[in-house]
Amino acid sequence: MTESQKSDDTAARPAAPVPSPAAFAAKPRPAAPAAAAPVQPVAPSAPVPTVSLTEAAKWGRVEGDGHVFLTIDGEEHPVGQYPGVSAEEALAYFARKFEDVLAQISLLEQRVSSHAAVADVRKAAGHLRSQLAERAMVGDLRAAEARLDALEGSLADAEAAEKAQHDAARAQELERREAIVAEAEQISGQDPERTQWKSSGARMNELFEDWKASQKSGLRLGRAAEDALWKRFRAARTQFDRHRRAYFSQLDSVNAQAKSIKEKLIAEAETLQSSTEWGWAAGEYRRLMDEWKAAPRASRKDDDALWTRFRAAQNVFFEARQAANDAVDREYTANLKVKEALLAEAQQILPVKDLAAAKKSLQSIRERWEDAGRVPRADMGRIEAGLRKVEDAVAQAEHENWRRTDPETKARTDSALSQLESSIAGLEEELAAAQSKGDARAASKAQEALDARRAWLATLQKSAGELA
Repeated sequence: MTESQKSDDTAARPAAPVPSPAAFAAKPRPAAPAAAAPVQPVAPSAPVPTVSLTEAAKWGRVEGDGHVFLTIDGEEHPVGQYPGVSAEEALAYFARKFEDVLAQISLLEQRVSSHAAVADVRKAAGHLRSQLAERAMVGDLRAAEARLDALEGSLADAEAAEKAQHDAARAQELERREAIVAEAEQISGQDPERTQWKSSGARMNELFEDWKASQKSGLRLGRAAEDALWKRFRAARTQFDRHRRAYFSQLDSVNAQAKSIKEKLIAEAETLQSSTEWGWAAGEYRRLMDEWKAAPRASRKDDDALWTRFRAAQNVFFEARQAANDAVDREYTANLKVKEALLAEAQQILPVKDLAAAKKSLQSIRERWEDAGRVPRADMGRIEAGLRKVEDAVAQAEHENWRRTDPETKARTDSALSQLESSIAGLEEELAAAQSKGDARAASKAQEALDARRAWLATLQKSAGELA
């Protein structure tokens, strides 16, 4: 290859751009031309936009050896060197780096509008500001910095809105946790004697699951707040468990006591079940039943089983007694027929007309009544009451006869008649005297007294007639 050809080949292959010494001092950068890597992921790469050299020329210039300078605030700053290419290519390379930064600023502005996380946007903006500060590009850096200033200013509003939203969500989460704790405290504060342990225990477990779900997926409330709420919730669960254990422990104690008492009553009942002293044993069973009712209740399952045993012992006795009574009743059926015939005979005495004959007939019936023997218990009351009615009628007739024939009673009646007749005669004289004098008042008074005495006299005369 000739020297001329070597020279042409060198010119055809541009050398890699070299950053300015200032850029090296600020931060080492790779030699190959490439855009700065953005901090946040961006959309898939698109074709590199055409750089406006006219716009770039306002902020930078290129010297013959490929050195590029940036003008900012009226002063030039070396950007870097891109030897072996035209001035336009060298300027375009560093201008494109600036355009990349502008594109990332635009992307951040869009993210702010779409309410991206403020912390992430602020971090990316700081990274871009660092790139601008390195002065390793050509363009209106002050305009780009102004856009970043505006972007960071809008972040303050976004951050305030984000904080307000976070505070509202945190308040809602706090309220939810408070509701869980309050319900747990309400459940644990119930009267143990009135607590529905099965449903309350299930609800307490549900609240615990809600609490764990809130801790896992809910917002953080801060260590102090979460510790305070957890302390209350844990205390409520501990109290509930303590009350439940105490309640069932006491229940077990009462259950054991009730079982012991009722086991003794069952043993007595089983001892009595073979007794044939029907009256005494029946009284003992009534006593045992009263003690059973007064005894504490065991658990429903145990109490039902104990009652079944107690009732079975009773049934053995009462069924045996009933069988014995049935046998006696069958034996007494014939006696019943005899006494029913005697009762029919006794009822023929009524009404009593001849007292002596009635007493004689009743005495004969009584003798045969006793000889007839006992009757079935179901008929005893009816048959005895029928004979008692006849006996009472005969006794009443005998009393009336005695009253009529008593000499003392007759003498008292005769004396009262004499006194009344004398009093009536005197009142008749008083009435006549008052009438003759024309004393209406005295005559009226005498007439009233006379009418009363005559009524008494009529009553006594009727009684005297019955005694005759």
